[in-house]
Amino acid sequence: MSRRTSAGRPEVTSHAAIEQAAFALFRERGFEATTLEAIAGAVGVGRRTLFRYYRSKNDIPWGQFDRTLAGFRQILDETPADLSVYQAVGRGIVEFNRFPADASPPHVERMRLILQTPALQAHSALRYGEWRRVIAEYAAARLDLEPDALEPRLLGHVGLALAMTAYELWLDDPARDLTALLEQGLSALSTLSQP
Repeated sequence: MSRRTSAGRPEVTSHAAIEQAAFALFRERGFEATTLEAIAGAVGVGRRTLFRYYRSKNDIPWGQFDRTLAGFRQILDETPADLSVYQAVGRGIVEFNRFPADASPPHVERMRLILQTPALQAHSALRYGEWRRVIAEYAAARLDLEPDALEPRLLGHVGLALAMTAYELWLDDPARDLTALLEQGLSALSTLSQP
């Protein structure tokens, strides 16, 4: 029996099923050569059904990104108030980037596709902007500033640079520990900022 969505129509697939089918096709054919029709066929649904789950093929590698950002906001909001804004954002980024080893598709595969597929770069820039905005809004609330003020925006950009650097190193050698790379990056930033 199919579950019902909030709109009342039967749920015939899931985000996970779509992502698993899509990533199998991306591995086999490459991202650009994989069509939405092929993904829909692999899942056993129509193309229109895919659009209930993802607005475009470019959204599939990012998973349920809105839900992911909500989780990031929660992580930051639950960070101890006695930490500095810098420490809180750093801790939030480390916690946000913990993923189960048995994720399907594997997190390393997802990030390799996102970071190394030229056709995804423009779309990814939009996603990075949304991610930085979460940090800027958190920092702004802590600093009693507007999110578009210099300090919150700067923290968003620095946070993204930290995450991107750790992911680049991790993709070069997936045997390395991503959490350790993020923590080393935080430590390096802290050292660089000291006189």
